[in-house]
Amino acid sequence: MSGPRIDLLALDLDGTLLASDKTVSERNARALRRVASDGVAVVLVTARPPRSVRALLRRLALGPGHAVTINYNGALTWDADREEPIEHVPLPADVVRDASRLARRLDPGVAVSVETLDRWLTDRVSEQWRVETQNLGGPDHLGPLEGFVDRDATKLMLLHEPTRLGPIAAAVRAELEGPGRCTLAVSDHHVLQVVAPGVDKGAALRRFCARAGIPAQRVMAIGDAPNDATMVRWAGVGVAVGNAWDELKREARLVLERTNDQDAVAHAVDEILGPTGA
Repeated sequence: MSGPRIDLLALDLDGTLLASDKTVSERNARALRRVASDGVAVVLVTARPPRSVRALLRRLALGPGHAVTINYNGALTWDADREEPIEHVPLPADVVRDASRLARRLDPGVAVSVETLDRWLTDRVSEQWRVETQNLGGPDHLGPLEGFVDRDATKLMLLHEPTRLGPIAAAVRAELEGPGRCTLAVSDHHVLQVVAPGVDKGAALRRFCARAGIPAQRVMAIGDAPNDATMVRWAGVGVAVGNAWDELKREARLVLERTNDQDAVAHAVDEILGPTGA
């Protein structure tokens, strides 16, 4: 079956394009190379920082014109060829400071980390933190919290066990998100992501498409988690993979049976876009 004309394919990574072992299958890679060669722009839209997407871009080898990524849940649109921002919507310094202090006051065991453009700043590192946040290398800055929470940041991350993160999330929502000082994004039960007010994947994708002259009806977006909901809802063809959260499935126009471990992205590309991606 083939669907409407699609000019841009927006893809979440973890839980969507990537299998559970964080790899991209050859079938998924071939499908994306095919649609890219047909003229469909492929944009990776992720909570990850740019540095953790570089190897994946090399693996996909999509060709010229496919180096734009949307990172940090929409706070940063990045040119991976030039390694410079296209658009940056930072979280104000006072919110970075207040959210960090609130989290540590409620639970001193919470891990606090700041991402500024493509730099990672933190006061402690654990193996769980590296794995959960895809910060697999060392931090750019390791030192007291007070030394890096007094400035604007692209994203603030709070990591803890889900049962212990819940009260922190509730407090941040009530004291900071409720008054409109920040936006919370959820893609994993272990991590609370704090970004600037109004920042989300859908808003960043919408602005990028407006600059490129691509209407929503010619966009296909695929995701799995609540932080994908805004882009899946906005896109003309919004798709949830089979392993998606129920919250996202309710937003999608199409819910796939196949999961991220069953090449769901390749299936959507082959079956929905048609054999030529047209």
